[in-house]
Amino acid sequence: MKVWFITGTSRGFGREWAEAALNRGDAVVATARDASSLEPLVADYGDRVLTLPLDVTDRSAAFEAVRRGHERFGRLDVIVNNAGYPQQGMVEELSEADVRDQIETNLFGAIWVTQASLPYLRAQRSGHILQVSSVGGVTAWPNIGMYNASKWALEGISQALADEVAAFGIRVTLLEPGGFATDPDRVSIRLPTPIPDYDVVRESPAFGQRRLPRTGSPTAAATAVLELVDLEEPPLRIFLGEDPLRLVEDDYKLRLALWRQWDWLSREAGGAR
Repeated sequence: MKVWFITGTSRGFGREWAEAALNRGDAVVATARDASSLEPLVADYGDRVLTLPLDVTDRSAAFEAVRRGHERFGRLDVIVNNAGYPQQGMVEELSEADVRDQIETNLFGAIWVTQASLPYLRAQRSGHILQVSSVGGVTAWPNIGMYNASKWALEGISQALADEVAAFGIRVTLLEPGGFATDPDRVSIRLPTPIPDYDVVRESPAFGQRRLPRTGSPTAAATAVLELVDLEEPPLRIFLGEDPLRLVEDDYKLRLALWRQWDWLSREAGGAR
């Protein structure tokens, strides 16, 4: 039996993965800002689930929630940093609060829970940290630049973390989902006041074409995640869904071509003649 600690379990991936883990006999520490949304888990799974209120932007609360989870079950095996939301808006449209709140939740929240968990994982010389990134963590689109920034930062710190903790038997995996209907009512999306000049960007054909269809199956993703956490040597990065690899391959081909095109100037900057 594995013990999971999952943030953002009120809906979406967090809820799907919590239920999938519980259905196969694992134990789950399920957290959400509103713990009352987790009451059905207790009714269905009894003492194999511990539900806790947690705002991941509160570092001391993150440490206390992890401590309570470890105290309840005696170990932690899978840490899932899932809590987050997509901030939309062109860069110029974002308020200071929009920018800070996105980073506080999507990046700092994952860091606080990771820091809180590591002493326990190091002590037991095992554990698997799943960082819920996005295909938007390795590429970027207009109108979600702040979301991209939060996920790109998560990607960077998690890659460094993976090398730091490997000697302790701790594995790190960045999950990079494509389009999934995990929030059909779109209640998690935050929108700033639009600037009319940017309507020309929002209404352009190219803008619409770059959006990923939300056709991924959350249930199938849960099955894949269960397989992932049972691997002895899980990957550092893995896409979830059918579309991300194609999209990112095209993006990286363009990047490589651009770097090669301007390599002469890069070499000149390094002192080459």
